Amino acid sequence: MAAKAFVVHFSAAKPSKEPFFRYPDCPSTSQSLPLKSLSVNKPAGNLNNVLFISHYTLATLHRRLSPVSAGDSDVPHPFHQESGNFRSNKAFEEWNSLTAKFSGAANIPFMLLQLPQIILNARNLLAGNKAALLAVPWLGMLTGLLGNLSLLSYFIKKREKEAIVVQTLGVVSTYVVISQLAVGEAMPMPHFIAISVVVATGLVLNFLNYFNMLNAGIWRFWEDVITVGGLTALPQVIWSTFVPTIPNSILPGTIAFVIGLAAVVMARMGKLSKQGVKFVRAISGWTATLLFMWMPVSQMWTNFLNPDNIKGLSASSMLLAMIGNGLLIPRALFIRDFMWFTGSSWATLFYGYGNLVCLYCSNVISKEFFLAVTAGLVSWIGIALWRDTIAYGFNSPLRSLKELVYGQ
Repeated sequence: MAAKAFVVHFSAAKPSKEPFFRYPDCPSTSQSLPLKSLSVNKPAGNLNNVLFISHYTLATLHRRLSPVSAGDSDVPHPFHQESGNFRSNKAFEEWNSLTAKFSGAANIPFMLLQLPQIILNARNLLAGNKAALLAVPWLGMLTGLLGNLSLLSYFIKKREKEAIVVQTLGVVSTYVVISQLAVGEAMPMPHFIAISVVVATGLVLNFLNYFNMLNAGIWRFWEDVITVGGLTALPQVIWSTFVPTIPNSILPGTIAFVIGLAAVVMARMGKLSKQGVKFVRAISGWTATLLFMWMPVSQMWTNFLNPDNIKGLSASSMLLAMIGNGLLIPRALFIRDFMWFTGSSWATLFYGYGNLVCLYCSNVISKEFFLAVTAGLVSWIGIALWRDTIAYGFNSPLRSLKELVYGQ
């Protein structure tokens, strides 16, 4: 709300002990936080209007700056901490802007990560070498695609624009690879058609919802679909990782499908408690995150079984994966999104850096390169914690981590 006649400076304002009223239509996004002076277009003489608007805006700020617990990561919008020292609001705004830019910049390494595979597949297709495409596991690509699609829905609800772009890029680039596999007959065509329908439907529904053009009932149905789908895929992918050490079976996925379907139906019928419904709503985001978190575990298990295959890993790809996920960490910490922070940190440390450790132990990369990467990663995490502490006016980064996990 524009302001001219009446100004409130947050650096001077004391927190009120009175409860704030809730305004359901009040917009809330993580991209712009109302930390600057407020003013009103009304004449200063109309004090009732001024007080109402200023109270309305302070209520908005209170809602945006209230931390949420780790279990509430699936709330529609990210909230920040009200008790932060607003005397340092300039540092708060600067770090808010920077973390959003870091999140957007993550698109560059992620795009470079997938581009070589797309180019290689295109060359093989043009050369008529369809057999080469069999080296790309379409099931693994499908898992990543479904994970990106689920997280896209998650960030659409949170209105995190940069993260939305990252996940959309992931969906599109992975779908391009899957399309190449279908053209090269490296995956069944019926499966590709079904995947195409799901991807097209998911993208359309997500962006209609982002622009508030989608019926709430349709969106809830889509959330139910990705909840059951994610819950089905996660245990099945975990089980498949250890085949042939354990027998091949679809039992884990089948059991998870029945449980997921039952949970969604019970939530729709009102048979679950309020906490139970909240848990079911959060399943899709967490299963997508856990699918991505399982990728480094699967890769390290493969490295353990076949140490010679480690030399086939690309150090540049692992570095790009580490950088891309690492750029997301400050934003996830800043908006206190525990799920996003967990997934990004895990992928940075165990997928990117973890595989670089394996490459170093196998003498594939030099000591100097490994030490430079290690120093850069440690410095980046330290800077993220330090700047977050300053932005919120805390005395210790442990306070930021406590809020991230416990929401208080």
